[in-house]
Amino acid sequence: MLCIERDEGGGIVAIRNSAGRQGVEPASLLDEEVLVFLRASGELDALAQLLALSDNSIVRVLEDLVDLLIDKKLILFTELPLAAQEKLSGRKRIRQQLGNGDLMVDDVL
Repeated sequence: MLCIERDEGGGIVAIRNSAGRQGVEPASLLDEEVLVFLRASGELDALAQLLALSDNSIVRVLEDLVDLLIDKKLILFTELPLAAQEKLSGRKRIRQQLGNGDLMVDDVL
């Protein structure tokens, strides 16, 4: 879990990987305030990693969007390119093997 530490004025002074310390609060790397802190501290590599980490949650959003479009009969699964059909089917099978195909993957951020 990502947590931030603040100074007396309310500004972010540190970002931590987990809670357990007094004076820290949960946050997301998607929070604008956290992004500003990282940018100001020169942590551009951290911002690039943030983008890569968010890919996992975006993939699931897109999978859910495709499922919704198919359910509403706005597109047919067979209209998708074969490679996309195979990838979506493979991911759906893996989620079903994990136990619940409808369970949203926990947000890494």
